[in-house]
Amino acid sequence: MSYLVLKHLHVTCVVLSGLGFSLRSWWMWRESALLQARLTRVLPHTVDTLLLGSALLMAWMSGQYPFVADWLTAKFFGLLAYILLGMMALKRGRTRVLRVRYVGLALLAYGYIVSVALTRNPMPWL
Repeated sequence: MSYLVLKHLHVTCVVLSGLGFSLRSWWMWRESALLQARLTRVLPHTVDTLLLGSALLMAWMSGQYPFVADWLTAKFFGLLAYILLGMMALKRGRTRVLRVRYVGLALLAYGYIVSVALTRNPMPWL
């Protein structure tokens, strides 16, 4: 598989992951039964597995790794924050108000990850 095809797969999965999280967050806020649908519970894991797999393959193919390349290290820690905040938003938050706050923080983490990827700078706002 060529690097360019892998990169397109990765970017597609990034977009699908963000849109999927946003949609599930909306359903959580609306208390929709769709949040419990089988496809809703399985598809995000499939997309995120492809996303992580493509990221690892691209890192290997390019010779750039987290804890070596500062921007990839920033993406790694941003990803950890996004995962933990997303988990709190969709499953572990005690109240709906807290969950909505976690959604906002998770979306900020998502935006940070994307901006670091686009600029290849761990402080993209500078």
